[in-house]
Amino acid sequence: MLEIRPNCEHCNKDLPNTSLEAMICSFECTYCKTCAIEIFKNVCPNCAGNFVERPIRPLKMIEKYPASTKRIFKPKDLKVAKLNSDAYLKINPKDR
Repeated sequence: MLEIRPNCEHCNKDLPNTSLEAMICSFECTYCKTCAIEIFKNVCPNCAGNFVERPIRPLKMIEKYPASTKRIFKPKDLKVAKLNSDAYLKINPKDR
């Protein structure tokens, strides 16, 4: 089950369960759309996977299965992140 993490790992923007800005990779690294697409170019700086929009957990289920409250804030070195995204940018995510 997804943790539904509460913030962007890079810029610390709040990303509540209802956010349309939340993006995740297959390991659930969580970033806002600006960081995921504009800064990291759809290449996760942690695993080199791609990002997808995080689903919104329905209200009736969020009560039973609440979103995580644990904030992960680990800003990335932008020079290293650019090297990472440049290395994988032209490789289809299924082939990374």
